Amino acid sequence: VNSYSDDGFYGAASQKSGSGALDGLKPPELIIQDELHLISGPMGTLVGLYETALDELSSYMEGAKRIRPKVIASTATVRRADKQIRALFNRDKVDVFPPPGPNIRDSFFAETVSSDQVNAREYIGIAAKGRSTKMILLKTTLAIMGASQKLFQENGGKKNKKNPVDPYMTVLGYFNSLRELGGSRRIIEDEVKTRLTGYYHRKRVGEERGLFSDRNLRIKSKAMELTSRVSTNEVSDTKRRLSKDYHDPDSVDVVLATNMISVGLDITRLGLMLVMGQPKTTAEYIQSSSRVGRDDKKPGLVVTLYNIHRHRDRSLYEKFCAYHETFYREVEATSVTPFSPRALDRGLAGTLISLVRHSSPTFTPPKGAFEILNHRAELDEIIEKIAKRAKEHDKNLGKEDKEKLYRDVKDRINKLYDEWTKIAAQDSENNITLQYQTEVGGSTSRLIYDFLDPQLDNLPKEYDLFRCNRSMRDVEPAITLWKDTLSRVSKSEDE
Repeated sequence: VNSYSDDGFYGAASQKSGSGALDGLKPPELIIQDELHLISGPMGTLVGLYETALDELSSYMEGAKRIRPKVIASTATVRRADKQIRALFNRDKVDVFPPPGPNIRDSFFAETVSSDQVNAREYIGIAAKGRSTKMILLKTTLAIMGASQKLFQENGGKKNKKNPVDPYMTVLGYFNSLRELGGSRRIIEDEVKTRLTGYYHRKRVGEERGLFSDRNLRIKSKAMELTSRVSTNEVSDTKRRLSKDYHDPDSVDVVLATNMISVGLDITRLGLMLVMGQPKTTAEYIQSSSRVGRDDKKPGLVVTLYNIHRHRDRSLYEKFCAYHETFYREVEATSVTPFSPRALDRGLAGTLISLVRHSSPTFTPPKGAFEILNHRAELDEIIEKIAKRAKEHDKNLGKEDKEKLYRDVKDRINKLYDEWTKIAAQDSENNITLQYQTEVGGSTSRLIYDFLDPQLDNLPKEYDLFRCNRSMRDVEPAITLWKDTLSRVSKSEDE
């Protein structure tokens, strides 16, 4: 920022300038990072790489001292957070808040009480030898929904606006994959819907009144989903309907979901979850099952269906009680590797260009990409900053490995600079001005392309180095399958 007016602030890339002069603005002093435990794996790896640019741009010098922003990160179900924070933010010191209190159950800010005082979430495990998981799903869903209907009616039904059974009238089904969800969805839509009618006939021997009541599921054409394959509007509408009490005509009986619900689903009404198979990680299991029973006056019930033929499911089922009493001990350490070779292939160009463009007013305008022909020497400092960050991101690396990574990152950046210069020089010969993206008109070309941009097929190979992610999904091409149905030709016996 170099000027301002009543309408706002202006910098090197602005189309106009303000009347008031400014010698820049201080960068952010505080960064609040929510859901730190989710920034792991592939996403966390790229986040850690881009944080290199963000950290540099958010820092400034006061004399000889470098001032960096303070980072406050909220997290749950995390292990070895200090290592994750080192890889993401390059910070050596981690202060935990709230700090430990006089004992593990009292931190001054929060107190853990027993289930005798506050209702706890209840976990139930079901497995059956010789039965498929789909059959177990069918039987369990019928029993849960038939029993909840009977209890709902005994407590006043829909006439009782504060029916205590209301949280258990909606089943939230959790599935580890879309494949499993798709196979189970037909069971819900067809068999469960059909067999719940007349289910009150099921009684034990000698029992006059059964445990179940008939129930008509309000599934018109298909069960509702909270997955990545439905639109954002549908997801919002499903969340809205989930918060409706069961006496409301707009409420729902069954919602099928994947790990999409692990974050951001904060509906206190929900009290019942059906988990189809043990989730891949304990952290995911804790996060997803915590979506129900968020109101201590309406305790959550989580029913996990195990496939006895899977070794991990069988092991967890056999030690079910011990595992659930201590499953916070089983939380896995997160993996963040921002300077691994494949991460550098995917994200180094975006990180470098972000840092170059925002570090110098010369390179900030859209056509600033062309200035590498005249001011490349000014960018050498950036090479050192990124390479040093790579060297320091993992304290467990040996001295030789750190030096090797340091050199490798510097070589990669120099190669990017060389190819960038080559592209700009070729454009200059053709009287074309290079810009970062298609931001302004005129006789220009662009430096940055999406990973799957079809224009790359007609460009020299050096442009492939400057592909930048806009999504964690659109990085590999799709494959089209054509189904060809061959007709059978019948022949006579003579032929």
